[in-house]
Amino acid sequence: MKSKHTLHYHATELETSVGSFLALFSDQGLVSLAFPTQGNPAIPQPESTGVLPPAVRRWRKITEAALAALLKGKCPQEMPPFDISSGTEFQQAVWRAMAAIPVGQQRSYGQIAEAIGRPRAVRAVGQACGANPIPVLIPCHRVLAAHGAIGGFSAGLEWKRLLLQREGLILPL
Repeated sequence: MKSKHTLHYHATELETSVGSFLALFSDQGLVSLAFPTQGNPAIPQPESTGVLPPAVRRWRKITEAALAALLKGKCPQEMPPFDISSGTEFQQAVWRAMAAIPVGQQRSYGQIAEAIGRPRAVRAVGQACGANPIPVLIPCHRVLAAHGAIGGFSAGLEWKRLLLQREGLILPL
């Protein structure tokens, strides 16, 4: 029997050089990050007091600094804890594998499938990439299609190109 508990979410805007991202935190960590052009992420019916608890305030600062570094193509000094519990076991495995891709490097969907021990699940890896709730910090933009093709991106290919260019991975078109 599942225990019944209320989920508490804390939404906050993060100002960056490219616009305001919307970050959503649970009591366990960062749940989602929405690009400036994406609007509000779809979330379960949350309860929020509007006041950020001390842990969330600390995670917000860490998230803002990590996002600023990544938008400059640099490696962040620290990352906030991620709450990826909304994903399936498979999605969580893909998201953890993507989180391990260093700044300035890329992987193919096939390489991610191999890394999680599911070499035939290339398409499913692509779907999990598209469902990534914490883009930029969990760097789905570093995952490319076979032969280096740019593939898709949930926030649009312009964002993917921008992030890859800032990391020195592809030249401007």
